[in-house]
Amino acid sequence: MPKIRPTNPNARRLRREATDVERKLWAALRNRQLDGYKFRFQASIGPYVVDFLCAEKRLVVELDGSQHNEGVDRRRTDFLESEGYHIQRFWNSDAIENLDGVLEAISAKLAYLPAFHDSPSPNPLPQAGEG
Repeated sequence: MPKIRPTNPNARRLRREATDVERKLWAALRNRQLDGYKFRFQASIGPYVVDFLCAEKRLVVELDGSQHNEGVDRRRTDFLESEGYHIQRFWNSDAIENLDGVLEAISAKLAYLPAFHDSPSPNPLPQAGEG
C-alpha cells in the first residue's frame, strides 16, 4: 500500500469543519459504497491533506470551491502525481447539482486504474528452483 502518514491535526480539523458538499460526497463514498472501494476522508499524503483518497487505486478526489488557488493546486497536484497518485477534481457545484454524475466519473476512473498492489515489484522474488 502507499505510504500514508499518520493523521495530522490539520486533517482532524478539516474533518470536523467539513463543508456540506464534502459531507454529501463522503456519505456516498464511505463504507465501500462505491464499487466496493475503500476511501479515506481528509487523508494525509506528504505535506498535504487530500479531500478523499482511495489508496488501493492511488486515486485522490478533490472538491474545489471558490477558495482554491490555481497556482497552489498545481504545486499540490505536481507533488501528488510525482508520488504516483492520480488526481480527479470536481467543482463543489458539480457535486451539489449532479452527485450521481460525479460518482459515475469516479467509478469510471477507478475501473480504469490498475490496483496499486498489482504493479510489478522492482525486486521480484525468485521463482521455484532459482537462487
